[in-house]
Amino acid sequence: MAAPRLLPGMGKLFEMPAMLGRVSRPHSTSHAFAEVLRLPKRQLTKLVFPLQEFERHLLQDSGSDLHLKTFHPSLEDIARAEGFFTATARNRIEYLSSAERLDHAPDLPRPEVCFIGRSNVGKSSLIKALFSLAPEVEVRVSKKPGHTKKMNFFKVGKYFTLVDMPGYGYRAPEDFVDMVETYLKERKNLMRTFLLVDSVVGIQKADNIAIEMCEEFALPYVMVLTKIDKSSKGHLLKQVLQIQKFIDTNTQGCFPQLFPVSAVTYSGIHLLRCFIANITGNLKTNGT
Repeated sequence: MAAPRLLPGMGKLFEMPAMLGRVSRPHSTSHAFAEVLRLPKRQLTKLVFPLQEFERHLLQDSGSDLHLKTFHPSLEDIARAEGFFTATARNRIEYLSSAERLDHAPDLPRPEVCFIGRSNVGKSSLIKALFSLAPEVEVRVSKKPGHTKKMNFFKVGKYFTLVDMPGYGYRAPEDFVDMVETYLKERKNLMRTFLLVDSVVGIQKADNIAIEMCEEFALPYVMVLTKIDKSSKGHLLKQVLQIQKFIDTNTQGCFPQLFPVSAVTYSGIHLLRCFIANITGNLKTNGT
């Protein structure tokens, strides 16, 4: 079953949400996001809603049966989501444990999201960026592909658990298939799988295998386009159009919107935090 036709509402993806002037509680907005809100509108849009840069091209391409379901939270929603990722005395964000097998994984009742992708796709860098509001959390990042060899579990307050999975492809752990397949098939509280694709090279053969695995297991998953700071605008546009079409025509369980991000410039990071808070049931917004 393909993603539903939603062309009449497609323009909502490109609506600039109202500014955050109506937030009633000062602590609802982190200092970092308050600084973002002071940016000129064009810079703010590029940083928070990077997909909007391709509005004209995506709308033109909709004539070729490109279908989009969109996640378009308000800036107030995004500010509220920042609170879930901000470490405080009452909201502890911390590394919990690592596991090579599912039966060694911590048994936690809270919702869980996991991040998977090819070795060197920027997975650990992205998770480190997501946790930038909790600087004491140590997310190990290496320039060498295949650094992550185990499933690493991070507790995000009382709200959810985030899992950093080993990279597939080059230098993947020998027991990668047993480790990851078992987790994806049997983890009861797994709410969403985030499958990372490198914006420089696009979807590769190893990515297709991971996509097929998610589809076979009927998992709800999301494609995240990483390293967008390393792609020219023209190259990035090409990748966005190709991958968005791929999602629309070749997937059933994939969320119909691509999430472009950069762990260097933080473009798309705020929106991704909001999406995670939304799908784990901790934040009600106007999109899932």
